[in-house]
Amino acid sequence: MISLNPADQSERDNYKLMIGSIIPRPIAFVTTLSSSGILNAAPYSYFNIVTANPPMISISVQRRNGERKDTARNAVERGEFVVHISDHSIIAQINETAANLPPEESEVALTELTPIASEKVAIPGIAEAKVRMECVLEQVILLGGEEGSPACDLLIGRIVYFHMDEAIYNQGYIDHGKLDPISRLAGNTYSRLGEIFEIERPK
Repeated sequence: MISLNPADQSERDNYKLMIGSIIPRPIAFVTTLSSSGILNAAPYSYFNIVTANPPMISISVQRRNGERKDTARNAVERGEFVVHISDHSIIAQINETAANLPPEESEVALTELTPIASEKVAIPGIAEAKVRMECVLEQVILLGGEEGSPACDLLIGRIVYFHMDEAIYNQGYIDHGKLDPISRLAGNTYSRLGEIFEIERPK
């Protein structure tokens, strides 16, 4: 067993150990609007469920040189965003939105994805996604980094509307095979669902 103290390593070294071992990670494909109305889109794999009552999710958006990325800045300014579950049918298009564009340019314009109006929030979603969740910003938590200069913005979003493709929805449940979600591994590697098995919980 190799044992390492994260305090004795660089941020990059700790990052490599975390993304290589905390796998697979679901990928949130997030759309936001800038203050000037530009539709921003980006994928994030620091993403998961927080609670179901009320339904909340979390997305950790790492800062760049201490500055908020477009997603975090827009979400905080507008108080709203839309989260899509990344699936195999659109993952190549989603990957295009990871490009580092200036705030006045829309990543969606790099793709063939189609913006669609939301029901409860002012932020457009993406029509091709099999699952999208309209969210309002419940809380933003500043974490990491040096004092007075956080390393990331942890966005807690409360889901106010769900949209699911009819093909994957069955009496309140999602068919994971038909959803065909994509998860992030390390580097440029991704994964689809592999072998599925069940374990009965102890009573």
